[in-house]
Amino acid sequence: MELTQANVSDLLARLGPVNDWMYLPGDLDLQELTDLLGGRYGASRTLVLDGFTDPTADESRGAALLVPFEDRAVTIRAWAYGDQWVGTGTARDAEGIVRPVLVVAHREVPAEVPASSAVASDEDVDWTERLVRITGWTQPAQRPDVDWAEAESRLGTALPSDYKRMVETFGKGAFDGFLDLNQVPWTDFREDGLFVWASTEHENLYCWRADGDDPDHWPVVIRSCDGEDVPFDCQTAEFVCRILTDPHHPFTMACFFDTHWFMNYRQSS
Repeated sequence: MELTQANVSDLLARLGPVNDWMYLPGDLDLQELTDLLGGRYGASRTLVLDGFTDPTADESRGAALLVPFEDRAVTIRAWAYGDQWVGTGTARDAEGIVRPVLVVAHREVPAEVPASSAVASDEDVDWTERLVRITGWTQPAQRPDVDWAEAESRLGTALPSDYKRMVETFGKGAFDGFLDLNQVPWTDFREDGLFVWASTEHENLYCWRADGDDPDHWPVVIRSCDGEDVPFDCQTAEFVCRILTDPHHPFTMACFFDTHWFMNYRQSS
């Protein structure tokens, strides 16, 4: 069976949105399927390896994917995608034969009050922690040892502290698989006083306007694909929270997704 992304889409469509599974053809290249799912959903989480289940696996980490197999799962990897868990690997069938499987399950995402109505922007809010809750993020910090002193020395400026926490927490990837988080700001528009901290496939650039000596007070500015600059009176993590949850925000992602996640681009281990 030669796999393509179209084949994967067809298999997932046959399963339906949640709580279903199937055995796959025995000659399927399971690593190829894992790579294709990783290219779509980001880095996976290993739930079962060589028949041993991760003891930390619970409902927030994809345990629902294991329910159909009871104690017969041999190797299962899981991906979070909105309100869905997607998993693949191997499990023993009724005759004890190890066969490739594909499984989906419902994913509970913590309810989050829209950021626009929850609090005023000048209140004491940990927006990075709020972003963790909005995305249902459960993985450990991805880049806790970033050498920010070296990066800031090279850039010739300090960087916003909430942005640095976002990079340390989430690492390389994209919110809702759409908003790419730059690991170091781009300096393409430095002459315009802008540093680019994220981008999208629609060619919008998410920037700060470097006004003043305190980067924690730099406002967010969106440079649109037509070159227009749209300013916002808030900082990085707050801005991401708002576009994820506020359907009335001019750059909202809430109208496309009911639940939110972070697609991690790390190689699966």
